[in-house]
Amino acid sequence: MNAVDKKTKYNLNTKFIESRTNENFNEYFEELKNTIEEQVQDIYKKEKQKPPEDRNLVTFVTDELQQYKNAFEKQLGHIADLDFGVPIACRKYGLEHNNNPIERHNGDIKQRYKVMRNFKSYESAAAFLSLRRTIYNHVRPHQGLGHTPGEEAGIDFDLARNRLLDLIETSAA
Repeated sequence: MNAVDKKTKYNLNTKFIESRTNENFNEYFEELKNTIEEQVQDIYKKEKQKPPEDRNLVTFVTDELQQYKNAFEKQLGHIADLDFGVPIACRKYGLEHNNNPIERHNGDIKQRYKVMRNFKSYESAAAFLSLRRTIYNHVRPHQGLGHTPGEEAGIDFDLARNRLLDLIETSAA
């Protein structure tokens, strides 16, 4: 499971799960909440003075899987909105959100780990996804942005030409 910021394309959280259980979804949204709650809470505090129909809260877009709704409501429902994504073709009918960007992101991940065949363990697959998330956010420029999602989000490590090596050296220091 992944959470990607719509504007910056920054991958906020990644979790590799073996099955779609309520417990796994709750763990994922709790991790996500721990990562972004302060920023989401700041926006909520600014907006809560307005009438509910005029509030511009952080909106999460997912497919209509019930586990997303249950876990979201438990972890973030009091300070953010949840919307179910629709295909881009439906935008002409006035539907605002679509989940194509996250589906594309998930497709890229599946394409990569499927060719790697079998991971030796669940932990090694999770470690691979964590490394891939770091490379996605800070090493490889995003085609649509022209630079990395980390730079777009204001997280600039001032990496030189060999960005991955510089990132490793920076984190080891």
